[in-house]
Amino acid sequence: MPDFWPSCGFRLLNRSAEGKLVVTDDYLRRYFARPELAPVPESCERERALHVALAEEPRRVVTEEEIAAIADADARENYRVMLRFRDRLISAPTLEAFYFDLFRGEVSVPPDFIHHTAQDILRGMLDGTENGLDARAAEIFFRAQRVTVKDGAVMLADDATVEMHATGGGFGDLGRLLLEAKAPLRSVELDVLDEASHAAYFARDERFDTVLNLNPGGAGSQALARVLERWIGHFHGVRAKVTPIREIPDEEWRWHVGLDAEASAMLNEIYNGGEVEASRMKRIIGLFRTEFLEPSAMRAELAGCPVFLGLAMTEDGTLRMKPQNLLMNLPLARPA
Repeated sequence: MPDFWPSCGFRLLNRSAEGKLVVTDDYLRRYFARPELAPVPESCERERALHVALAEEPRRVVTEEEIAAIADADARENYRVMLRFRDRLISAPTLEAFYFDLFRGEVSVPPDFIHHTAQDILRGMLDGTENGLDARAAEIFFRAQRVTVKDGAVMLADDATVEMHATGGGFGDLGRLLLEAKAPLRSVELDVLDEASHAAYFARDERFDTVLNLNPGGAGSQALARVLERWIGHFHGVRAKVTPIREIPDEEWRWHVGLDAEASAMLNEIYNGGEVEASRMKRIIGLFRTEFLEPSAMRAELAGCPVFLGLAMTEDGTLRMKPQNLLMNLPLARPA
């Protein structure tokens, strides 16, 4: 059975009786080993001592006096940020509870940590999967995507990978031209996954160099629908059926959730009777119909109604999904 994303730290976590992820000391040590906290030749003795102490006892209380004693100002701030994150992390009973709680108020955790947490949760949700399309679709939840639309095909490539290749990491001068012209990516470098080739994902899972075709009804959009179903079920404990669609029927449109800022803004405008120019409408790259299999899971006035989900790219062709919108904005009778 494929073991993908090994560097994310999933194997350092435990499982609760309910199947949620529980933080361990080894998982915390992984954060204290990050480059931001690793001592450098110029590090003072107090900084080195604190780094060693946290490696030995990652849950130990650290006083402000210990941090203030560090000579380097950047190192002091890095420790403050990391320790605020750690304290919030270990105060939650599970990784899922920590992630959910992040969005109930002011988000004070660095985006990189939020994306990493989402990746670990997705890795746990998908543990045991043998479908590379599902794993590739899950990348959308925690990694920005570069979108190319050509001849009706909606192709998603990893934004950081495209940038790396285009600035000399793989494509050279050609890559820079592709990036500037928003031209399609060379399939020889970024292969499009499909039902026949999906198993190849697991041999390159941490290269983030495969392309997902998000056309409605295709294998890629169906894989994303499956991951959306798992995400909703994992956090809310309700069963849902998510189906890719081409448009939202007016007669059924009573509730929607934008899965990113662009989609949220456009769907809100359209639903409220506003006019969205055609060029902007073309940025909508994915629509999904969500049916809750137990209508009683929804608020009484919406029981049995579908919930529509949308994805949209920015003007520069970037997709930045906000999976937390599925935690906060679904019309459930008993929110998680």
